[in-house]
Amino acid sequence: MVRLVPTYSETFVSTLRSKEVMARIALITRPVDFLDETKYLPPGKTIFFNGNIGENSFRISKIIDRADSFLPLIKGEIAPLPKGCLVSLNYCFFPGASFFLGFWAIVSFGLTVLFLSVVQDWKLALICFLVGLGNYGFTWVYFKKKVKESQSLFHELMKL
Repeated sequence: MVRLVPTYSETFVSTLRSKEVMARIALITRPVDFLDETKYLPPGKTIFFNGNIGENSFRISKIIDRADSFLPLIKGEIAPLPKGCLVSLNYCFFPGASFFLGFWAIVSFGLTVLFLSVVQDWKLALICFLVGLGNYGFTWVYFKKKVKESQSLFHELMKL
């Protein structure tokens, strides 16, 4: 199956119990409260992620100082096993970034079709197609880069 929006998934087994893994995640994650503007981190920060934590699942993202369209949302599920737990992580775009990528893909494709069928200028159609393809390629490359950053930080902090 071809994915139109970049994602990355990983699954691994931990020797820690599921409650221990969730406790570690809670230690490094700040709950999200969009209505409170006064939540700033102290200089010696021990919180590295924002998000929501459930009983055996979580949705977190790395804390950033400035806007980043390629920042992945980490959706995780913890499944208990007899001697540890199974940790499943899915890195994906935030819904707004997915919409933005889809919007510009549709616009560039629409302009390509318009220039081919109505205007009948294959040069402009090719330019629109290449710009759309370049935008998509740029998005994939930078999303994978940001996934590696979030992934290494998560693994380092969780000591998994």
